[in-house]
Amino acid sequence: MKVLVIGRGGREHSLVQKFAKSPQVSQVYAAPGNAGMEEQAECLPITETDHEQLVKFAKEQQVDLTFVGPENPLLEGIVDSFKQAELKVFGPTKSAALIEGSKHFAKQLMHKYDIPTAEYAAFTDAEKAKKYLREKGAPIVIKADGLAAGKGVVVAETIEQAIQAVEDMLLDHQFGEASSEIVIEEFLEGEEYSLMAFVHGENVYPMVTARDHKRAYENDEGPNTGGMGAFAPSRVVTEETYQYAVDHILIPTARALIEEDRSFTGILYAGLIQTEQGPKVIEFNARFGDPETQVVLPLLENDLVQVIMDVLDNKDPKLRFSKEACAGVVVASAGYPGPYEKGVQLPKWNRETEVFSIHAGTKKDGANYVSDGGRVLLFGAKGKTLSDSLDKVYHTLEAFEPQDKFFYRKDIGRSVSVSSDQNIE
Repeated sequence: MKVLVIGRGGREHSLVQKFAKSPQVSQVYAAPGNAGMEEQAECLPITETDHEQLVKFAKEQQVDLTFVGPENPLLEGIVDSFKQAELKVFGPTKSAALIEGSKHFAKQLMHKYDIPTAEYAAFTDAEKAKKYLREKGAPIVIKADGLAAGKGVVVAETIEQAIQAVEDMLLDHQFGEASSEIVIEEFLEGEEYSLMAFVHGENVYPMVTARDHKRAYENDEGPNTGGMGAFAPSRVVTEETYQYAVDHILIPTARALIEEDRSFTGILYAGLIQTEQGPKVIEFNARFGDPETQVVLPLLENDLVQVIMDVLDNKDPKLRFSKEACAGVVVASAGYPGPYEKGVQLPKWNRETEVFSIHAGTKKDGANYVSDGGRVLLFGAKGKTLSDSLDKVYHTLEAFEPQDKFFYRKDIGRSVSVSSDQNIE
C-alpha cells in the first residue's frame, strides 16, 4: 500500500513513523512533511491546503490511503475533494469538522443532545457580552469562536481581564474572522485530559487517555502554547470514568452529528475536564491532538493501517494498547510562544537509547538539523511507570543544557495543576 500523510508537524511525524512500521505499507508520502520525516517518507513540495495538487498526486501515484493531520485543510474541505475524486481518505468532511471550527456550533450541539459541558453564551455584540460578564462574575472563560492557532482562549480571573478580552476579540478583531463571534463559558475546576477515538458514523473506538501541558513554563505558569509535553494514560481517569466519557460524550456526539446530517469519519478528540460532577467537555477537535498523538500512538499495538481500513469497512478494529506509560517532552525555541530565532543548529543527542525523537519545527542544513519553528522536537519514551518513561526522556534532554537557545519544561508529568486553563486547542 501507498499512504499519504498531509501535514508537517510532530503529530504527522508520529503518524509517518507508525505507518512506516506496517508490513502492508510499501511507501509513505508526506505533504509537505519536515526534515525528520525524510528518514521514513518521501516529502512532497505540496502544502496542506493545495487540494488540487494533493488530489492530483494521489491519483497519479495511486495512493491507497490518505490521512489528514491538521485542522485547517479539514475545515477547508480537503476530505470532500478527495471523496469527489473517489480516493480513500480518513478524516471528517468540511461540515463534520465544524465541531472544531466553531465553538458556538459545538456548544449548541452539546446543549441540544445533553452532552455534559460548561454553561455558556455566545455574542457578537461587545456591550451585551460585558453585561453578561458582570452578571456572571469571575473567574470566567472567553473564547474566539473560530480557529486561532491555540491562542483564542482567555481565562479571566477578574472582570476587568474578561472585559479586556471581549474588547480585544470583538472590537479590535484580535483573531480576525475567528473572533467575530465569541463564546463565554463558566470556569470549571479539575484536571484536564484528552480522549480520542477512531470514528465512522456511529461506530466509536476509543483510545487511551492522555494529558497535555499547555503552559510554557514549570508549575503550569506562563502563556499558553501548542503543548509543551504530554503523557498517557491520564492519572485521574478510572475505568468507570472512562466508560462514562465514552457512553455519555463520545458516542452521543457521533450520533448527534449524524442527526445533524454531519456524519463524522476520522479522529474525534474530546478535550475533557474531570469535575466533581464527572467529566465535562471543554471542546472538541476534529483530528489527532498534538502532542497527545506522540504519546498515544506508541502505545497502540495494532497496525494503524489495518485499524483505519477496518473502521472504514465498519469492522471493529479490536484496539490493543500497551499497559505501559508513555511520556513526551517538547524542546522549544527560546522565546516561544513569542518571537524566536530560526536556523539555530540543534545539538547532537544520543540515538542509541529507548527514547524516540519526533520532529516538529526542523529542517536540514547539510548534515545538521536546525530549528525552523517554535516547537522544535519532542523526545518520548515508554516505561513500566510514568516515572520510568520520564527518567529516560530527561536523561536524553541533558544534551539541550544550558537552556539558552532552546528550552523545555522539567516537570512534565510530575506537576499537574488541578485548575483548568480550559484551552485544549
